[in-house]
This record gives sequence, structure tokens and C-alpha cells, in this order.
Amino acid sequence: MRRSLLALLFTTSAFAVTPEVHRDLFYTEAKDKLQSLDVYSPPEGKDHPVIVWIHGGGWSKGDKASLQQKPQAFVDKGFVLVSVNYRLVPAVTVKDIMADLAQSVRWVRDHAAEHRGDPNSLIIMGHSAGAHLAALLCTDDRYLKAAGVPMTSLKGCVPLDVSAYDIPKRIHDVDDGISKTFKTIFGTDEAAQREVSPVHHVSKDKGIPPFLILHVASRDDTKAQAHWLAGKLTEASITARVVAAEGKTHGTISSDLGGAADPPTLELWKFLSEVTGRP
Repeated sequence: MRRSLLALLFTTSAFAVTPEVHRDLFYTEAKDKLQSLDVYSPPEGKDHPVIVWIHGGGWSKGDKASLQQKPQAFVDKGFVLVSVNYRLVPAVTVKDIMADLAQSVRWVRDHAAEHRGDPNSLIIMGHSAGAHLAALLCTDDRYLKAAGVPMTSLKGCVPLDVSAYDIPKRIHDVDDGISKTFKTIFGTDEAAQREVSPVHHVSKDKGIPPFLILHVASRDDTKAQAHWLAGKLTEASITARVVAAEGKTHGTISSDLGGAADPPTLELWKFLSEVTGRP
């Protein structure tokens, strides 16, 4: 049994490719580590679809290096993975973060070919706070337009487990502790909260890409917000699918992503095949 297991492991690793890695590439002239990104790309080929990954951390912490098994998994599947840092609250506002992310996507479009990527086949992904930011980037087209990025370059959006797609609704529905935290991040003015809520930017004919919305099955808050966003997208004739991740926590839905038998990962591969037209 041990010999068979070792043989299987050896065989599996023999088919893995070693990602080509470029770290701490600045996407603005500021040369700020918080405005930098890392690129993991297949060592061969060209025009690979590009995943832009936005880390979580409550909008106030986190780092692009926290990827677990994602780089190897995505490169093995023929994707370029770009993991982005951005400035953080309270030093900047959420709108400033969005401007950073739009600039990072502009950099990805400008440099994708250098890393064997397709600048017109971008998928935006994120976890936790990064899921909110990913969804907002893909629904409020003003940020990408300001950065000179056409919405047509976005082929899909995959946010993982956040309850901030409609911030005023979330604040209304929760206890005082969470409400206070959200107001610290997004402000106390409801109009300002709507400005950074993906749900309030969904409309037809903006080029909003298809969505795969993943959430932890046991978290009622992220489930409710996931279906609320999906419903608004569907009403606007935008493809949206919600997948409940059974047996996951808020952390493991991200850390397990890329695993060979991980159910959310299998849903992700299916979605990416659909939106990129690749097996």
C-alpha cells in the first residue's frame, strides 16, 4: 500500500509544471509595496487566461503572498495567476482601494503577454473583503473605465464568502457589533454605503461578466448576501450561479481552493471552462 501511494504521488508530481514567478512588481509609479503584485505563469505557451486574485483581511490587513496551493493549481490548469496588494483602511478609503485595483488590472492588461497571458481574458477573484472588492470592480464600471480598461476584457468574477454585497442591507440586518465595524469601514452615510455596494451597480449593458458566487454553506449571512447579489444579476440578464460550500469555514473555503477533490474547486474549474471556452 505504501509503495502504491508513493508511486501515485510521484506520477502526479511528474505532470505538475513549475510556475514561473515574478514578485513585487509595481503597478503605479509610487513604488509602494502595497501597490505591487506577484505573477505566477505557466513556463510555456501563450494567451493563457489570467486570474486576478484579491486577498481578504477586513479591508485593513492581508497580503498578496497568502495563496496556499492556488499558484500551482492554477498554473497546472493553464492559467496565469496575478495576486494583488492594495492600500488599506484606515490609511485610505474603500474608493482608493478600488482605484488601486483598477490600476493593477490596467497593469495586467498591459503586461499580460510578457507573462504568456491573454490581456482580453481576465477573471477577477477574491476572498472575504477581497470578494466584495472583486464584485464591486466587476459591477461598478467607473473604476476600470478611469484606468482605461474595457469591461469586455473581463470574462468572469468569482467572489468567495463575504456578506458585503449590499452594505446598507447588511448593516440593517445585523447586530450592533457588526454594524459598528461596517460603519467604521464604509462610513455612516447610507448613500456612501450604497456607492461601494456591488448590488447597487448591477444593470444591463455595462459589460458585467458572469458570476460564480461561492459561500460557506453554514454561514447564513454570506448565503443571504450571495443569493441577493445573484438575484440582482439574474434580473439584469447576467449569468450568476451560487454554490454553497458544505463542510467549509470562512478560512478553508479559500485555503482549500485548488485541491484535487475539493468540491468548490471543481465548480470553479467548470465555470472557468465555460467563460474562457477552454477545457
